[in-house]
Amino acid sequence: MFLDRVTITIKAGDGGNGHTSFFRSKLTMNGGPDGGDGGKGGDVIFEANEGLNTLYGFTYKKKFFAGNGEPGDKQLKKGHDGESVVIEVPCGTVIKDAESGMVIADLTEHKQRFTALSGGFGGRGNNYYKSPTRQAPHFSQTGEKTPVKKVLLELKTIADVGLVGFPNVGKSTLLSVVSNANPKIANYPFTTLYPNLGVVSHKGVSFVLADIPGLIEGASEGAGLGHTFLRHIERVRVIVHMIDISESDGRDAACNYNQINNELKKYSADVASVPQIIVATKADLLTDDELKTRLNKFEKDTGKKPLVISSIINKGIDALLDEIITLLAKTPKKAATDIEMHDFDKKDKTSLEIIKINDSTYEVVGGFIDNLIRGVVLSDERSNAYFQNALKKHGIIDKLKEAGLIDGDTVIIKDISFEYSE
Repeated sequence: MFLDRVTITIKAGDGGNGHTSFFRSKLTMNGGPDGGDGGKGGDVIFEANEGLNTLYGFTYKKKFFAGNGEPGDKQLKKGHDGESVVIEVPCGTVIKDAESGMVIADLTEHKQRFTALSGGFGGRGNNYYKSPTRQAPHFSQTGEKTPVKKVLLELKTIADVGLVGFPNVGKSTLLSVVSNANPKIANYPFTTLYPNLGVVSHKGVSFVLADIPGLIEGASEGAGLGHTFLRHIERVRVIVHMIDISESDGRDAACNYNQINNELKKYSADVASVPQIIVATKADLLTDDELKTRLNKFEKDTGKKPLVISSIINKGIDALLDEIITLLAKTPKKAATDIEMHDFDKKDKTSLEIIKINDSTYEVVGGFIDNLIRGVVLSDERSNAYFQNALKKHGIIDKLKEAGLIDGDTVIIKDISFEYSE
């Protein structure tokens, strides 16, 4: 089964909690704090693999969570970092933020990597908080939490040359003749249900050739399979536009040619501007006189003179390959998709919102509070004092008052609830 578009859920690992402990020994009268830091959470990494050509592997597994960092321990032992998760995708995979649709990565080269999400930092152990005035801190810091994200994976086939044309014009047959590909071939519409790729070697030059299925009239609006697979032609450097010169499907060859070009133009101006080699196929089905008549009519109707081939009897194949490698030599490779400036992995440490639950209860939420509360232990007098001072210092108490807070009201911050007193 071919799959070229899928949404998955990813999450970097949370940081491990810092540890609170004190050194104790028979030989040491006054042991100090020796709690170690928590480990960093694992990252979420995407890696391109040239051995893959579909996103089918994501059909049943759509959640990828990296490992959490382990908590610190006594004797200043740091917790182990969480294990990163590496997600393999085919070369040509574009990664988008599922919420905004913005492109965050385009993996085009084998083994190319992209770190989509970084693991949360580990919390500080109580040893970190010791000072000349705070020699026995009874608190440590919790690990940084990471959000769950959704990304859209969209596969765009990596090929140098793309075969386009109506169904049954001989694209799969040509691919099987000139390359190492073994596509399914039959004489009915949409035999090819996904792009087939093959490597072609000709006169010392190698290139990747792709059979792009589903191009019919209305493909750019979703008719047939075109809307699904038109994206696979975006990266090709040369288009081999195949027409059935025998008109065995009962359709006019020039009409088919113009309709396909109209669909390419509607889909993308860039795709429409890709250099084309026009190929007249199934010439073996016509007599010499019939072939000459059809070619003259096609040239008169389109102003184009096609190469004539017959894949079945290997007629005109070398001339076509010569033309392809000549055109490839003149045509530069397509650049990767532009990556938009986007804070996909931005850690929110500044947002702040006051929510009035009722006339006497207020809740404070946001990234600033999430970060502040990591190092707070209300049971410790000094930690509690630090927390209260931070609320005043950063203007949170003033914001609460502006929202209507008065003496005796309740303030909720995460799992902490206290009564405000002037």
